Amino acid sequence: MQASNHIRESLSAVVARRQQVANQPELAQALHTIKHLQARRFVGTYQDLLRSQQYASCVNFFLEELYSEKNYAERDAQFARIAGALQRTFPQPVVATAVAMAKLHNLTEELDLAMALNWQHQSGLPSAQAYVLAWRALGRREDRQWQLSTVQGIGQDLGHLTRKPGLRMLLKMMRKPAQVAGLGALQNFLESGFNNFAELARNDGSVSYFLDTVKARESQWIERLFDAPAVACVTELTHTLQLAQANGA
Repeated sequence: MQASNHIRESLSAVVARRQQVANQPELAQALHTIKHLQARRFVGTYQDLLRSQQYASCVNFFLEELYSEKNYAERDAQFARIAGALQRTFPQPVVATAVAMAKLHNLTEELDLAMALNWQHQSGLPSAQAYVLAWRALGRREDRQWQLSTVQGIGQDLGHLTRKPGLRMLLKMMRKPAQVAGLGALQNFLESGFNNFAELARNDGSVSYFLDTVKARESQWIERLFDAPAVACVTELTHTLQLAQANGA
């Protein structure tokens, strides 16, 4: 299957789920709660990197583009609309990264919706406890591992792409045409990812350290949420959410 078709199929599935949720206010609220909690968990997990001048921008990029609760409808529509042009215009490694991000976005939205459906059965419980119960009821450990490995791969790809001569200039040249064509959200996303990782790549070993840190901490959370005693897991999650709240998240 062509890369453009992979992108369109992934984003069509996301749109279909978004429409499903729009007609169910209680499910929409549960989904919002799940996404908000996950974003706070991410903030609480990476307090040290968020305070670091060197790593804060990449953490915020991951938070905004991969772990956020925000609505990506505008960016998704633009992405699907220019999937074919993306395949024709950019080098193959860029296209492969775009396909990986579309697939990751699709699976993430699928898992978040499934979590929200389980969340509805945990009414009245504290948020951390409800989240752990919903996570364990859903299962799908292999999908969680695939999510993490794909995030790692995208980060590595962005680090490599920043070293390709001419790519930054190509992105800059696309800025005005993208705005005219109504593709501003997509353009901002591409430039943000490129610029953040380009800055990090200037320091040898920084990209590897950042990605290794994310891999280690997210792997710990996956193992904890699946395997740790429930009380200990809820306690650790509650503490992490409190860290995020203390810092305004």
